[in-house]
Amino acid sequence: MFKNILVPTDGSALSQENARRAVTFAKETGARITAFFAKPGYPVTYYGEGALIDPTSPEKFSELAEQQARENLAFVEQIAAEAGVDCQTLSLTSDVPYEAIIEAATRSGCDLIFMASHGRRGFSGLLLGSETNKVLTHSKIPVLVYR
Repeated sequence: MFKNILVPTDGSALSQENARRAVTFAKETGARITAFFAKPGYPVTYYGEGALIDPTSPEKFSELAEQQARENLAFVEQIAAEAGVDCQTLSLTSDVPYEAIIEAATRSGCDLIFMASHGRRGFSGLLLGSETNKVLTHSKIPVLVYR
């Protein structure tokens, strides 16, 4: 069935619960997990002729983003190890998370993307537009949405 499942995480309680469900699913189907974290790019805000830059240096910002990636991916690695599921990790820098998720799945040869949904419906869901919805509408790789 599925051999390699991409599990994006952002460290939130929702994504941690999604990772738990993905690991259970992977164990049941004999698949492995590729945990993914999209690191944000260095923020630069433009006003008029000049740019206001975050007071953190680009190097420090990159260091902090890498630390955040390691911590979030370690959580998925740990629960996968406890369940006896093979787990690899990947992080990419991108300010457009849904694009990074699709790129990570493609790079890693994943045949399924396992994502969580907030379950918003109607006008609220349309206006808020989640990353899950963007992945669903742009990915050629199947997406399993866990609610």
